[in-house]
Amino acid sequence: MRWLFSGIVSTVLSDLSSGRRPFTHEALDELPEGKVVEHIRSVLVATGTLPQRDEQMVRLERHVNDLVTSHATAEGRRILHRYATWHLLRRLRRRSRGKDITHTQLTVVRQHLRAAVHLLNWLENENLTPVTCRQNDLDRWTTSDDARHRREAGHFVRWSLSQKITRDLGFPAVRWNGPSQPIDDEARWATARRLLHDESLKSEDRLAGLLLLLYAQWPAAISRLTVDHIEETDGAVLIRLGDVPVNLPGPIAELALRQVAVRRSHAVLAQTDSPWLFPGGQPGRPISVWAMGERLRKLGIRLAETRSTALFQLATELPAAVLARTLGIDITVAVKWQRAAAGDWVTNAADVSRRLADQN
Repeated sequence: MRWLFSGIVSTVLSDLSSGRRPFTHEALDELPEGKVVEHIRSVLVATGTLPQRDEQMVRLERHVNDLVTSHATAEGRRILHRYATWHLLRRLRRRSRGKDITHTQLTVVRQHLRAAVHLLNWLENENLTPVTCRQNDLDRWTTSDDARHRREAGHFVRWSLSQKITRDLGFPAVRWNGPSQPIDDEARWATARRLLHDESLKSEDRLAGLLLLLYAQWPAAISRLTVDHIEETDGAVLIRLGDVPVNLPGPIAELALRQVAVRRSHAVLAQTDSPWLFPGGQPGRPISVWAMGERLRKLGIRLAETRSTALFQLATELPAAVLARTLGIDITVAVKWQRAAAGDWVTNAADVSRRLADQN
């Protein structure tokens, strides 16, 4: 009740109820950004008053527009608009396949666009343009203290070459050759055993941690799981992380079923019947990726290192195609991890075929 009658909340609700402000997303977009407006919007969406909208994508589009329009030169604005709208955003929509984008995806696009801005600004300060820039100029930038986001800038340079905006420039891609951190599988299993048996920990945190430790799921993927991803069939509990469901072992299956039964949002609305396996603090929305990551870190889990360890180990045990279909990762990623783990499944399959032929 205190929240309802506080400053901006009562004003906005009064304007909406009286018709002074229409019930649209665009009308709420006119208000100052902040958690209060975000919560009002989420309540209206959760109750069906407003339609669902990808807020991360809207936020990203607004950021792109502000960054492009604020650039100093007309030529720079034209190039940035092409790069952002017809490459970065278009690729992101294709990869998201109609699903809401994550905060991580938003951050990646921002970094790529920011890198392009930095490089264009440097060119302008050097009285150069993408057309007049030569390899020695680009090399001078990459080795200077002014260079920022070099890896993302390389992406922009290669795109500009493909679009014939620049010419005769070389910026090699960074090839991934495996995890940069040591693989500590013993520590991974020790943490997994603690989460399996430590009843003093919250069951939802234990389940989320085990999904990362055993199935290499990022916090972004875990936070977006719904109750429909959990299936109970003929006494078996399955979880769908990719195209093919995974059969959960007994203790993890119990945690999954418990989470489906007792999950609740921290928000006033939508405490029950939430479609999300891990409901968040705003009505109708899952837990944020940041909040999920923080909860896992408090369990002593190092996110990137632990996922790398899990993927490395799984890649030694499963073919790349199976890895991709069960974990929900791209096949190219699965192949890279299999190579990093030195898993030669083609040779293995040939050996099996040869043994069967010898037996016959």
